[in-house]
Amino acid sequence: MAKVIVVDAQKCYACLGCVVECAYHRAGAGAEVSLSSGVLSHAGCDVVAVGTAPVPLVCNHCEDAPCVQVCPSGAIERSTPDGPVLLDEELCIGCRACVMACPFGMIRLRPGGATAVKCDLCVGRAERGLAPACVAACATGALELKEVDDVIAEARRRAAAALLSPDQKR
Repeated sequence: MAKVIVVDAQKCYACLGCVVECAYHRAGAGAEVSLSSGVLSHAGCDVVAVGTAPVPLVCNHCEDAPCVQVCPSGAIERSTPDGPVLLDEELCIGCRACVMACPFGMIRLRPGGATAVKCDLCVGRAERGLAPACVAACATGALELKEVDDVIAEARRRAAAALLSPDQKR
């Protein structure tokens, strides 16, 4: 079943633990590696300010992913119909088509522009039964890994509840 990282921006306080842990995991770096070494360029997530509020940004692994459609080298694909959208850096030619196509701005080029960087939902961790690094590092629970069907059901429940007048809610 397809899974996505769900963000509750109200719980985020911009500690950047998700970004740092993602970067270290993706770079295969140990804790002894300095952040000044460029390890942060490996991060597949980000936290941005929207007004004064921090908002974690993660890849949505779109069902009909624009990045997959525009990649001329076949570097971006989905390994299974409900799996994450993956980037094969060996095939990436750094053309920026995926960067421009991503409606969420979650694909970027590494410094120097040779290859793109994007979230892979930590497929290696998932194979070991572990949550993505960003989710595991989130101290406040602002990031959660959920099944898409559960996210849709919750959205429908909230929409239905919002339609009820205050005196009809149960």
